[in-house]
Amino acid sequence: MLNQYIVMLVIALGGNALLRRGERLSVDAQKRNARNAAKSVAKLAKKHQLVITHGNGPQVGNIMIQVEAALGKAYPVPLHVAVAESEGEIGYLLEQALYNELKRPAVSILTQVIVDKKDPAFRNPTKPIGPYYSKKESVVLKRKGYAMKKINGGYRRVVASPKPLRVVEAPIIRKLASMGVVTIAAGGGGIPVFKKNGLHGIDAVVDKDMASACLAKSIGAKMLLILTDVPCAYMNYGKKNQKALNKISVKDVKKLLNEGHFPEGSMGPKIEAAVEFAEAGGEAIITNFSSLREALRGKAGTTVMR
Repeated sequence: MLNQYIVMLVIALGGNALLRRGERLSVDAQKRNARNAAKSVAKLAKKHQLVITHGNGPQVGNIMIQVEAALGKAYPVPLHVAVAESEGEIGYLLEQALYNELKRPAVSILTQVIVDKKDPAFRNPTKPIGPYYSKKESVVLKRKGYAMKKINGGYRRVVASPKPLRVVEAPIIRKLASMGVVTIAAGGGGIPVFKKNGLHGIDAVVDKDMASACLAKSIGAKMLLILTDVPCAYMNYGKKNQKALNKISVKDVKKLLNEGHFPEGSMGPKIEAAVEFAEAGGEAIITNFSSLREALRGKAGTTVMR
């Protein structure tokens, strides 16, 4: 059975895979978008062993809004538990969509990702979660103790985003994928935990792309596909001298990263994840759904290689 597969791929679905830009968050919208994602993924499942990761920023933010609105009426839920809840929500929708396309079960795994409790990210929250707020609303939230940041003309709550060190469930994820089971894991970057006489949750959100690179290395994947809402990465994005990047070495893309071509809240983490995976000997591709098949042939997307 295993001989029918070419290589093991990790596919990191961008936030737009389950929620389009400007679209209102709802279960129906997520189901519709999950169906579209499953159609693209199902084609790859015929030839490759697949592990799928996904974002959860809007979903986990929505869960925290519900928690805050229900204070005094329902028990409070810490952020790391909300991450687990969002993994279950999105994993279910993707499982169902993939089953309907593949006519066989996919499996979603609640995934714990070990981080360092002393990571400097805990002193400088940068990861946006939840909806956009007006300046007036952001001031109110800041008074409540939330860290807020201006992003794309609006304001969002930001939380710590520590570096992923190890995926706890990596061995079982690898085993399932090697058997041909499409496996959904490290949702939203995984549930952040630290080790001290066992595992313990900690309030943070691990970057999905960095966690995907960490997982891909751990399970011996040959390729990391980072799917976003643009066909490739660009130099001088949005400017008159914008230039698409096709095949690029780790050395060259790191130089562009240091020059500021890839913003921290946008393409930056995807490039960093691609570099980390490529430095370990893999091949990372950044592209969108519509360019995916051409990108695998080397005719589209941005491929980062060692």
